[in-house]
Amino acid sequence: MRLDADLMGRLAADEALWRDFNDICDCGGRLSGTESEKRAFALLRERVKAASPANSGRSIPVPYNGWRAKSATLKLPGGTFAPCHPLVRTIATPPSGLTAEVIDLGRGTPDEFEAHKAEIAGRIVLVRHELMFAAGTIHRRRKYDMARAHGAVGFLIGGPLAGHVVAGSSGRDSGEGIPALGISPETAAKLARRSTGFPSVTITVETAEGPAETETLVYDYPGQTDEWVVLSAHVDGHDLAESAMDNGTGLAAVLAVARALSPEVAKWRRGLRVMFFSVEEWALTGSAQYVKALGEAERAKIALNVNLDSVAGSPNLAALTSGFAGVEPFLLGVAEANGQSLRTVRPLMTNSDHANFAAGGIPAIRLVAGFDDPNAHLRVVLTPADTRDKVAQSELRQATLLTAALVAAACNADPDEAARWRA
Repeated sequence: MRLDADLMGRLAADEALWRDFNDICDCGGRLSGTESEKRAFALLRERVKAASPANSGRSIPVPYNGWRAKSATLKLPGGTFAPCHPLVRTIATPPSGLTAEVIDLGRGTPDEFEAHKAEIAGRIVLVRHELMFAAGTIHRRRKYDMARAHGAVGFLIGGPLAGHVVAGSSGRDSGEGIPALGISPETAAKLARRSTGFPSVTITVETAEGPAETETLVYDYPGQTDEWVVLSAHVDGHDLAESAMDNGTGLAAVLAVARALSPEVAKWRRGLRVMFFSVEEWALTGSAQYVKALGEAERAKIALNVNLDSVAGSPNLAALTSGFAGVEPFLLGVAEANGQSLRTVRPLMTNSDHANFAAGGIPAIRLVAGFDDPNAHLRVVLTPADTRDKVAQSELRQATLLTAALVAAACNADPDEAARWRA
């Protein structure tokens, strides 16, 4: 299960890894539906073609409900305005805005919603953004849904980084919803309940919605059988910064692994399918459509999905194994054989494209850096601080080497081993 020495040397010396990462960051935040996203797809095509001229790949159209924010404001008590950022797919307010009292539910746990259920209807719910890569994290979309279910008329989420707003998706697809904004922790602190009552704010949001289309890029490198190992990463990000950790790191690592392994795959048991998804930040839309379109026989031919999402920003790597306990000994064995440490985390976390593969019965992992580490740079993902300076070359190369080892071993694993992954 140790990566071939020649392949390891090739990856260790691959200067294009760091070049690709920086070029992806140069594309911008890559919010779906923007020119930044289009530039990133063009770059990926160019880099794959340079490494594999004979593999033109294929593009799968991904229709989705397009959205963009035209403006957003948050007026505080006293009439001052605070910085804010509209969450993806938030609904618009009337032109005059939405004025309502704010109820601060702290972290926004189910218990907190339950305890205040009689006070939420007709008010704007305020919750806090959590470290996304941690056990027990309650995702922003779940908090938004709980706010709606309890009759809230608006949704605010306070970010983790002093002086900065936070981005993210509301999780809404289309139709009904409530206005949703990301704010700074300082603004959130100003909206605490006082002895005189709940503070009142005015939210205004102007948006444009309509049918849109992006794509999923697929590059197949066949092996000796009709089975596949899928290596994936998402292209899209947010418009606050460079979306460097999330997910410039994953894209660059996938390119490097494909560049190194593709010449070898033809002699391996399973083929390598490289996939670049988009609208991941919009409730995992691209991968959801892909997995839904697969027949049972096609799903059975995918032995494993290795999904790279935010794989640098910390030297500590974890594999989220989506409930597939049988894959964990394999992952740990490969990591140990290649001199790397790896943590496995079993509960399904629906925070990246691996979740759709897992929901479709396909063994799937997400490789992520900085899991359960509040001091890792990953804490600033979804803020303007998600920039390339948070990523060390050594971290990105470490994640790339481990990914290559995992993919090569998965492509060559015997059928009994692969069967255990599905158990």
